[in-house]
Amino acid sequence: MYKFRDAGGRVIYVGKAKSLRSRLNSYFADLSGLHPRTRQMVTTAASVEWTVVTTEVEALQLEYNWIKEFDPRFNVRYRDDKSYPVLAVTLNEQFPRLHVYRGPRKKGVRYFGPYAHAWAIRETLDLLLRVFPARTCSAGVFRRHGQIGRPCLLGYIDKCSAPCVGTVSPERHREIVEDFCDFLSGRTDVMVRRLEREMSEASDELEFERAARLRDDLGALRRAMEKQAVVFGDGTDADVIAFAHDELEAAVQIFHVRGGRVRGQRGWVIDKVDEMDVAALVEQFLAQFYAEQTELAAETSTEGSVVPREVLVPELPADAGAVEQWLSELRGSRVRLRVPQRGDKRALADTVTRNAAEAFAQHKLRRAGDLTARSAALSELQEYLALDTAPLRIECVDISHLAGTDVVASLVVFEDGLPRKSEYRRFALREAATEGDVAAIAEVVRRRFARYLKETREDVGETEETAGTQQGLDPDTGRPRKFAYPPNLLVVDGAGPQATAAADVLAELGVTDVAVVGLAKRLEEVWPPAEEDPVILPRTSDALYLLQRVRDEAHRFAIRYQREKRSKRVQASALDGIPGLGQTRKAALVKHFGSVKKLRQATVAEIAEVPGVGTRTAEVVRAALAGEPIDSRGESQT
Repeated sequence: MYKFRDAGGRVIYVGKAKSLRSRLNSYFADLSGLHPRTRQMVTTAASVEWTVVTTEVEALQLEYNWIKEFDPRFNVRYRDDKSYPVLAVTLNEQFPRLHVYRGPRKKGVRYFGPYAHAWAIRETLDLLLRVFPARTCSAGVFRRHGQIGRPCLLGYIDKCSAPCVGTVSPERHREIVEDFCDFLSGRTDVMVRRLEREMSEASDELEFERAARLRDDLGALRRAMEKQAVVFGDGTDADVIAFAHDELEAAVQIFHVRGGRVRGQRGWVIDKVDEMDVAALVEQFLAQFYAEQTELAAETSTEGSVVPREVLVPELPADAGAVEQWLSELRGSRVRLRVPQRGDKRALADTVTRNAAEAFAQHKLRRAGDLTARSAALSELQEYLALDTAPLRIECVDISHLAGTDVVASLVVFEDGLPRKSEYRRFALREAATEGDVAAIAEVVRRRFARYLKETREDVGETEETAGTQQGLDPDTGRPRKFAYPPNLLVVDGAGPQATAAADVLAELGVTDVAVVGLAKRLEEVWPPAEEDPVILPRTSDALYLLQRVRDEAHRFAIRYQREKRSKRVQASALDGIPGLGQTRKAALVKHFGSVKKLRQATVAEIAEVPGVGTRTAEVVRAALAGEPIDSRGESQT
């Protein structure tokens, strides 16, 4: 196992090799013959470290751990595409809710999918609500209909059991939701046989209306089942994986087959760093995907294993036995890794391959000029601003306020021309809040780089055993520190004075390897510090477009934070001066109701339900928000 680090000590690539000498010789051969991304990685690297492991299985696990720990910019991460929708069931609530969801997984919520399109989930859910009339509304809608005592439209047309108005008990509603989960988990035959039996019993007892309703429910179930194509008649559990690739990029598609039916599909397009054939792509994908999915399932307490009994791939990796053993350990039972040769499994593999090729072709059409444009933008910035190297990491600072109040700042990060949102930061300004934008810029830059220098000194002071391996990481959490790495280029929103203020702070702190420019909004001029004239970039240049994107993203992030602070201040001000209501109770009330507007509409009993707010305080709050005069003892004078 080996790690490449850049001049700042940041890990930029991790890999594994049986012969380290041979692998390093391949990297440091003639640069003109290297893969483009490999060439960029090698020229960025300043040092290499290695660790010897005993088995291939250990190497697979260590490679995944390092990629997760260091997040190297030249390694591929097969993260879940958050654009893929799933069907979420909130089992952690008293009345579980069924809804379409996109985003990170949460504990206590069960997920089905992913699906290629949100409309596919809604269509299937609409069919199944006839049989499983569970709650689908948001918390606000649920609470509102409980207050008015009438169900929504779905309750009237029997597509919701209306737990909001007490039509069913919490226990009965949970039974409905659990039946729904069983059906989507593959226990379809059990559900169909039960409905058929109940329909026959109703008919024998001459309850023809109930029998007709059960017949319609059966039809709805069968239509929902038809939407999940049966591909294997023997109830196989398998993942079918295929690739399409060229020398620069690769597309991967995976079909999840459970109980013989295709339950979900997802795909990625990634940049290749090394020259990789299909076998190498298979090994890389399996190691990252199943390790990350298993970890995610453990965090969210998901039932069952995410690794199926069988994984079908286009080619076996070089150490197929070790990969199969590792997958079996993740699952807790035997996993077969093989290439399908004939029959239904080969036919489905061909279908997945066609999907990968189609996704790759669409990606090429959609982003034909994107990679080229980003590379051109970075090269143009290096040329126009006379930088030593292309600014692979750009940070931008923007200030936001409302008439001098609630002054905040944002710091956004772009790497390789793309936003790196996990490293965005925001600042509530203190010393320079009333001194104007120039002083505010200086404060943000000072705080950001003072923290960077502090963390750099901490890294230098590490022990001999931990030196290097933890550089840039928090020793307590193992996660990257907030300000661990400096940018190549710092952009500030403003003209010459703002750029000069930022440069003066960097000089004061002794930071000499960060270039600074200001970007003025009016004419989109680029201002170097202490210069009388700006640099005028061509209006159609990729470099100017990238700077504008960076600046606009910083502005958006700052505005969002400023509005949050202003909203909290305005909401709290309506509750100021109410006797017996301190900061803790005010925060609890706003959090419970969501806003002061909704709090005004609440009854005394509803307000008293908030933890820490009794009936007497609730009466005072209700009277104060209604405009009734309150004396110093907190009693209404009307």
